[in-house]
Amino acid sequence: MPDQDETLLLHLNDAIATSRDKDSLFKVVTTKLRLIFPFDLIGISVFDAELKNKRLFLRDYYGTEESDLALPAGNNYFTPIAGSPLEKLVANPQVRQIALSDYLADYPDYEPFVRMQQLLITQLTAVPLRTGGRLIGALFLAARHSPNLTPADERLLEKIGALVAVAVANTLAFEEVARREQERTLQLNINNALLSIKQREPLFRAVAEELSRVVPFEYFGIRVQRAGQEKEFQAFAELLRPAPGAPLEALSLDRDQAEILADKSTIYQQNTELLQTAAIYSGPEFKALAVRYPRLRYVYEHYHTRALLVVPIWQRPDGAAILTLSAARPDAFRPQDLATVVGLVPQIALALENLFAFEQIQELKAQVEQERTYLVNEINSSARFGADSGAFVGNSPALQQTQLRIRQVAPTDTTVLISGETGTGKELVARELHNASPRHARALIKLNCAALPAQLIESELFGHEKGAFTGAVERRIGKFELANGGSIFLDEIGELPLDLQAKLLRVLQEKEFERLGGTRVLRSDARVIAATNRVLADEVAAGRFRADLYYRLNVFPIQLAPLRERREDIEPLLRHFVQRLSKRLGKPSRQVHPADLAALRAYSWPGNIRELEHVLEQAIIVSQGPFLEFAGFAAAPATSGAADATVSGTAPLKTMREQERDHILTALHRTGGRVSGAHGAALLLDINPKTLEARMKKLGIRRTVGVEA
Repeated sequence: MPDQDETLLLHLNDAIATSRDKDSLFKVVTTKLRLIFPFDLIGISVFDAELKNKRLFLRDYYGTEESDLALPAGNNYFTPIAGSPLEKLVANPQVRQIALSDYLADYPDYEPFVRMQQLLITQLTAVPLRTGGRLIGALFLAARHSPNLTPADERLLEKIGALVAVAVANTLAFEEVARREQERTLQLNINNALLSIKQREPLFRAVAEELSRVVPFEYFGIRVQRAGQEKEFQAFAELLRPAPGAPLEALSLDRDQAEILADKSTIYQQNTELLQTAAIYSGPEFKALAVRYPRLRYVYEHYHTRALLVVPIWQRPDGAAILTLSAARPDAFRPQDLATVVGLVPQIALALENLFAFEQIQELKAQVEQERTYLVNEINSSARFGADSGAFVGNSPALQQTQLRIRQVAPTDTTVLISGETGTGKELVARELHNASPRHARALIKLNCAALPAQLIESELFGHEKGAFTGAVERRIGKFELANGGSIFLDEIGELPLDLQAKLLRVLQEKEFERLGGTRVLRSDARVIAATNRVLADEVAAGRFRADLYYRLNVFPIQLAPLRERREDIEPLLRHFVQRLSKRLGKPSRQVHPADLAALRAYSWPGNIRELEHVLEQAIIVSQGPFLEFAGFAAAPATSGAADATVSGTAPLKTMREQERDHILTALHRTGGRVSGAHGAALLLDINPKTLEARMKKLGIRRTVGVEA
């Protein structure tokens, strides 16, 4: 039937010339073919350029339900030609009739042929598809009965094969154009996301959603190893699609899962194949990886992952980054999917760099804001402190020795332990050390270890994450993190609880710590300056202070002399404070009566310089005549005789314990027995209320004024 054959060829040629849609095109092809060649199943496979791999391009069937056929639908992944019946056709590409039973003898495990035999299909006609002299695929017509093709039929099928080959080539070309257009759209959308989104999770959620329109996956992850992480990769972005069609969600793991998925073994070490080359691992390859690595074994078993697409983003001396996609279907990823993701690597690398920079800027901005707030509070709360405090006024040998020690150690990063009684100026020495050091451009951060409950000191020192404990409604930066690059002054270090002493020791030795409720290891290059009014060696002997921490703190001790050992500095201090306080209080500058000066010199000053300042401030406020009036001051006797007796030394000397006890009792009498609060003895003596209570207990002083224990 030559005319019918020519008509068929013309119809096919017209359909190929006018159709651009794959489904409509091959519907015409199959309909026209069945007019001449009865068949029950038609299929088209295409080959790669090297004739090494094949993929099913089209399949159609007649008279059989798809569920009964149970053959793979047209797909976009390649499988090897070697080991399949198509290797015979590739070796000798010509029209041939195939008895299914013959091929099953050579390929008994080839599942499509097994299913065909179950459906009573006995014969296949194979037609090679060539275009431009190159083999690009094969057309298969399957039937339950032998078609009994004549030589003329075979020649016609060759002509039909040539037309179908053109149609396949055109369709593949259109698909490639569409894929490239899709990739350009993907890159444009990702660029728009990079320009408009600055937060980590929203940015990579947008990137992953756009990528999922081109590449199907259930898991999207980026892991990064940066300098200082000791080869450990951190999850930078992890998103999971809980169900087909559902939006991607941030991966949420319980503690046990997180431990497994952290996988600190070798999966992401610098020498593994996963960091070397972009690749797809599926089927047996992925199973082999799952046997080797706990992380992959976990997702293999719990998420039924069967395919992994891995693309290194960068690998360099300061770290590495890797992108992974995974899916449950072994055939989920195609070579062109890998090429698509590889093409996105420059954009993703830029996004990572920008995010690192942005997050670092945000952290530095937060730190600067914290420092600014801290320093403003320091200025407001320490307005009377600084060069005008009087701690360095005078010329006594003890003061000169202190100044020498400061000059010696200030240029170094050595840890300093300042010891001395309350009111001797320990904080001012710490400030002087910091200001004279190379760290003076950064903040000196202060923490009084006795001013806070034990349960809050750790949060103050190391910070906490949001939700770390009841009341932690936001993340807080700790003092060590705030002092990075500067100095941290730990006042009353002897009051630090034993459990926190161990954590402080770690910071001193390794410069590492974690925020409360956090897992990220932070580093702080802060110089530690500690101060105490206790004898730490005695505290160590009593088991109240760790010996290792004491020796780590006591690298360079500075011992401050009490004011009673600097009596030659009392008069210069008087002049200094009278001038400054009179100006601040808006009072005229008055002289000190010689008798009062003698009494002030003779007094033991258990509160040291701070007590002297407070006594003078009170005198300036109440004085009316030409001299300062010290009425009510226990150290200033009412008569010069008493002063003379004190100065001459005829009166019996009291012990330091008695002097301190008398001084505290005087303060309690003035405050009506009140210890803390705005009108308490602690404020008058300028010491911490808890410290005062401890001293009272030690000296046998009860809260009821004047009644001994």
